[in-house]
This record gives sequence, C-alpha cells and structure tokens, in this order.
Amino acid sequence: MLTQLAALTACQALSEYRIILSAALANGITPTEAKEVVYQAVPYLGIGTVYDFLHTTNAVLTERGVELPLPAQSTTTPETRLEKGWVAQAAIVGTERLQAMHDTAPADQKFIQQWLTANCFGDNYTRGGLDLQTRELLTFAILVAHGGCDPQVRGHVAGNLNVGNGRAVLLDVLSQLLPYIGYPRTLNGLAAVNEIAPAEEAVT
Repeated sequence: MLTQLAALTACQALSEYRIILSAALANGITPTEAKEVVYQAVPYLGIGTVYDFLHTTNAVLTERGVELPLPAQSTTTPETRLEKGWVAQAAIVGTERLQAMHDTAPADQKFIQQWLTANCFGDNYTRGGLDLQTRELLTFAILVAHGGCDPQVRGHVAGNLNVGNGRAVLLDVLSQLLPYIGYPRTLNGLAAVNEIAPAEEAVT
C-alpha cells in the first residue's frame, strides 16, 4: 500500500490517493509512514507536484483523530546533511560510483551533485519513519509511475538490488501498480528490471 500511495502521488491521482490512504491507515500503515511517503516523493517530483498530497494527507489524518504535527523525523543538520547523505547514497549506488559522480561532474555542475547527495539523500533518505530499503522501493514506484524517467528507473533498479530488494520484489511492486499506472509505464518499468536484473533462466 505504501508503494501504491507513492505511485498515485506521482500520477497526480489525488482522489484515488485519498481512498487508498484511508484504506492503508485502516490496515496497519501508521500516520508517520503515510506522511513519509509524501516526503520521499518531494525530491523526485518537486514540491509543486506533492503539495496537494501533503495537505490531503493532513486532512485525512485529522479526520481520523490524529493529532498534528507528528513527531519530527529529520535526522540531519546543515552541518551533517552531506556526510549522512554520502553514506545513504553510497549504500544505494555504491561508493566507487558515487565518488565518480562527484569527481567527473563538470566544474559548473558540481553543485548539483552536492545538492543531490546532501538534499535528496541526506535530508530525505536518512529521515526516520521508514528504513532505507523501503525508501528505495518507494523511489522505484515513484519514478516508474511518473514516466519519462527511464535512466533513473534503471539506476534505482540497481539501487534496490544493492539494498536487498531483488527482482521478485520489484516485479511484485509493478504488479501492484499496474491498475493505477497502466500498461505502458508498467512495461517500461519491467524493461528496466529485465535489463538490470534479468531472470536467471536467460533466453538463448
């Protein structure tokens, strides 16, 4: 249900999101987990896309008697966000690749790599409420559902493998998302999985 909420956010399916959110909260998803799905979407979709989903989540929680604001989940400071982001990103993409991303970035673009590590991974992946493995799975769902992100989807297929979400898990997620995102985006996600994590019984 967390991956469904993530995908619906990416699809801008606000009405269906509200329905699934209510069902998720009624079936064991905690308010903190629900809110963290929304926060995880921000670096990938942008605050303009996520804004209405944040307010809808707050409205649904309030309707259910949840006292807001929820306990803060941030674990970084301006001084530690880059260091903590480096650790999180390295766990996902690999230390050597991460170092190369920073080392080979053109001089006038290095600040973007710094932002990516400090903000996307430092400020977001290190938050409480969800573990790193779950956050990376949500990212896969967000990118597949958003569409037009094929290079990033392939990168996060590899990232999911690095944190323990294998091919079977990714196929399960795609199966769950298909009714919400349709066949074209599901098949694009499947192509990325097959490219990065091919089935053991390779086609000859």
